[in-house]
Amino acid sequence: MSKVIAVVNQKGGVGKTTTSVNLCACIATLGHKVLLIDIDPQSNSTSGIGINKAKIKNSIYDVIINGSSIKDCYMKTMLDNLTIVPSAPELSGAEVELVTVISRETKLKEALEEVRGDFEYIFIDCPPSLGLLTINALTASDNLLVPIQCEYYAMEGLAQLINSVRLVRQHLNPSLNFEGVLLTMYDSRTNLSDQVMIEVKKHFKEKVYKTVIPRNVRLSEAPSYGLPITLYDPACTGAKAYHSLANEFLSQNSRG
Repeated sequence: MSKVIAVVNQKGGVGKTTTSVNLCACIATLGHKVLLIDIDPQSNSTSGIGINKAKIKNSIYDVIINGSSIKDCYMKTMLDNLTIVPSAPELSGAEVELVTVISRETKLKEALEEVRGDFEYIFIDCPPSLGLLTINALTASDNLLVPIQCEYYAMEGLAQLINSVRLVRQHLNPSLNFEGVLLTMYDSRTNLSDQVMIEVKKHFKEKVYKTVIPRNVRLSEAPSYGLPITLYDPACTGAKAYHSLANEFLSQNSRG
């Protein structure tokens, strides 16, 4: 049975897609079968993993709005153990289309039922908002992984996210829990990064990953080449950090 993890933070620019693509790539490289679902209308995970958008026949939009089988949306990546369900521009209108739909919050959960035995881990890259697409992801997931950037406004909006998680638990998914909180864009040269780290650990305690993702130019460059960091520059500090995160994630899940 797959474990389903939503990668979520309603703030943009926190390393959410970078984490989705590279953590999935590293876990797949370590021999585990992984499905990445891009539910963000910006489609950054889709392009970041090297998918040619002109070749997309079916996307997560077809699953959520048209009731298509999620298996019909599978696309292979350059990594043997990593499959993606791509996003598409039409997804930007899905929130409006879902408003009048019965059981609109559970469309993704229902779709995942037929494939939960096919992968060890399913990651969902969520939009930078707390709308119906993100609610679908939270309802479908076992746990959520929250990237937080080591910058001034890091904690801004987290109360809203925590409240949304509480409401989803209350009404839609009582077993939803935090998988972990990941500090991203860490800069060891600044006091601010250390201050943010202290503050985040104060709030989330043992849920904060020991692995910290540094600011790294190669990580920023990789998406423009449609490559995960494991293929773009496996020796850079960013690649080493995501490999460390993958090992920490797998170690926690083997214990759990």
